[in-house]
Amino acid sequence: MTRHTTVLVVGAGPCGLAMAAQLRRLDVDVTVVDAQGRPHTGSRAILLWPPVREVLDELGLAEDAARAAVRPAALHYHLGSGGSVRVPLAASDIPLVLPQERTGQLLAQALADRGTTVEWGTRVSRITPTADRVRATLTREADGAQEEIEADWLIGADGLHSSVREALGVEFSGARFPATFLLAEGRITGTTDPAGPGAADTGGPGAADTGGLGAAHTRRPGAADTGNLSTQEIHYFLARTGVALLAPLPSGEFRLSGAVPAGTAATAEHAQALLDERSPGGLRFTEVRSVALFSSEERVAHTLRSGRCFLVGDAAHVHSPIGGQGLNLGIPDTRNLAWKLAGVVHGRLRPSVLDSYDPERRAVIAQTLEATGRMARQAVAGPVAGRVRNLTWKLLQVTGVLTRFYAPMLAGWRSHYPDVLFGAPLPDPKRRTQRSRPRPGTRDPRWTPRPTDALAGRFQLFTHGDPAGPLAARAAHLAADLPDLIAHIPSDGGQEHFVLLRPDGYVAASGGADDLSRAGRRLASLVPALPSGTPAGEGRSR
Repeated sequence: MTRHTTVLVVGAGPCGLAMAAQLRRLDVDVTVVDAQGRPHTGSRAILLWPPVREVLDELGLAEDAARAAVRPAALHYHLGSGGSVRVPLAASDIPLVLPQERTGQLLAQALADRGTTVEWGTRVSRITPTADRVRATLTREADGAQEEIEADWLIGADGLHSSVREALGVEFSGARFPATFLLAEGRITGTTDPAGPGAADTGGPGAADTGGLGAAHTRRPGAADTGNLSTQEIHYFLARTGVALLAPLPSGEFRLSGAVPAGTAATAEHAQALLDERSPGGLRFTEVRSVALFSSEERVAHTLRSGRCFLVGDAAHVHSPIGGQGLNLGIPDTRNLAWKLAGVVHGRLRPSVLDSYDPERRAVIAQTLEATGRMARQAVAGPVAGRVRNLTWKLLQVTGVLTRFYAPMLAGWRSHYPDVLFGAPLPDPKRRTQRSRPRPGTRDPRWTPRPTDALAGRFQLFTHGDPAGPLAARAAHLAADLPDLIAHIPSDGGQEHFVLLRPDGYVAASGGADDLSRAGRRLASLVPALPSGTPAGEGRSR
């Protein structure tokens, strides 16, 4: 007997779990399978920037994640030529440092709380797409038993070596990054400043007052003494011989990572040698729990959609780990797709809305690959290029560029979408807009969707000014006409204007009354036509 499901998610790493949990939050039936026999283990990706934090918040996981994570207050760049550059992080830019294993556990619990568990040890051995469904064969690894399943939609979230991508015949073009990296985790003690506390440059005017490196350290109960090494900063050592990352972990351990020469072995001795070579001196591993070598690739799938099948996360794209953007690119894939797919499943959105997934995410993938590529090239720069790099960092600090632009870029606030959702061009992007009005297609920390389940899957229309004025009245009328698509959130005071946020946090439109009328017409184009004679606001159910 053939089983049926609305959406089949293949792969139960963080991206697959996030995809499934968001769909369940939007009342979509989901089946999740993974070829592995048990949940994924290991710290792997550890940096969760705001795009991921917002998804965790919407799934009710924000508090649990924050309690389990380290919240670094700054990025600290130690220059091989002496001195350092400290980049304080604004509240809107702070990531969580959380091992991927724990992130997966939280997402799996959110999924289970919504009535769905992962079918571990279940491999998809054949995929047959048709015009109106996808048929797949599931093979149980334990006994080889097979089962046929039909899904209306299929999501490939099964990683770098995706069987879904391979079955669909989607090309995965790119190349291996020409470097080998060492990654070690364990306990470290000492100081990053051999001259003693307070000697380091803490960032200049406007930097947070930490009383010198290590003063911001707040030891967790039972944590090991790390000496003067701050556990509230992510350290980057920009030495003449290369770059290394040192990040605090919730356990009181640290992660060390950096490009190493050919022939380097995955040993505790080589991990200490990397620390000695790249850091300013004074740091010592007291315990090395794990050490490994790895390489990275930069590849992007030729298409992120094939009929009723979609690719997300590492199945769709991989890139250098430098900058910690892995999950912060993959999980937003799922956030972009979940609200669109749920809207189509429930008949609230035209199926053509799904055509926007590939070009929107492809644009952000390109932006991310460009940024991580630049950082990766800096990480393997030779001595001359390294000196230029260090001088550049000092200049960027003095001018404030690191705080105003670099940190928000890492935090995901600089990503932007092309205007493909509505199928019509936006106003001239060179047209001047007021600073209080974010540009369509962008993300803005001043404007984020409210994470309540009651608003899930809907555009959120924020209006400011007189709540009895013409703009608020027009917004209320628009929300009444499209109640399953728009939630109106008025606020009193300030200059009259609106901001329309998509369910995934990107700005759909902003401006005044005339702009709202245009936005309303564009929103209406996303909705399937109602039967003639159906009153406005009726005929569709959430």
